[in-house]
Amino acid sequence: MKAAALQMTSSPSVPANLRQARALLEQAARAGAELAALPEYFSGMGLHERDKLACAETFGDGPVQQFLAQAARELRLWIVGGTLPLAAGTPDRVRNSSLVFAPDGRCVARYDKMHLFCFENGAEQFDEARTIEPGDQPVRFTLDAADGRRWQVGLSVCYDLRFAELYREHARAGCDLLLVPSAFTHTTGQAHWEVLLRARAIENLAFVLAPAQGGTHDNGRRTWGHSMAVDPWGQVLAQRDAGGPGMVLAELDGARLDTARRQLPALEHRVL
Repeated sequence: MKAAALQMTSSPSVPANLRQARALLEQAARAGAELAALPEYFSGMGLHERDKLACAETFGDGPVQQFLAQAARELRLWIVGGTLPLAAGTPDRVRNSSLVFAPDGRCVARYDKMHLFCFENGAEQFDEARTIEPGDQPVRFTLDAADGRRWQVGLSVCYDLRFAELYREHARAGCDLLLVPSAFTHTTGQAHWEVLLRARAIENLAFVLAPAQGGTHDNGRRTWGHSMAVDPWGQVLAQRDAGGPGMVLAELDGARLDTARRQLPALEHRVL
């Protein structure tokens, strides 16, 4: 199965971001991808952290969700809508939600980011808990590929990558592919992005697909980019080295997955 990780440099303009996303999704479809994943905050990176509150949609309705459903139907793609803000339990918070749409346009999975990023180094300060309400449940879905293989896919978002227990839970449930739409900062991405993605692939003997924000945004934030696909042995199959919008395309070989798990049955040797 071909899968595409789509990299963006999202702005505060939702319509402009959706046009950029549509162009990348069309590129993925032309390249033969069955699955295309957009990055975290693909529909909007505001000038201020509270800007996301004004863009929040009710789950099941809204222009961004309509966009994703329509693109999935028209392009016959499985689409992971990175994340978008969905209404939470209180008006001063949103859920940072990753939605999955099947090729018939149905939303088949919703994952609300569980771990909220917090970082301060003197020059940069981030605290997602000020505007985001965390989720509390791991989420997986089943993808039936054109070749007849059934893939179990585990969802996660950005900062989740630092919490290995989430991915082990996905592995226990039989996941073959782990998705990590992200907006890693330049500082933390430069230090940790690749090593964490490869570690999650190796320890869970699973493919990892990580679409990312990359570049300098209107609010001055720099994101690391380097959207990536990694195989179950930890080999980087494809990576985008440049910033800015683009696509990383990789072949996820089910036979390679089966061989790796047969040769090194580490998942069967767990004692905790």
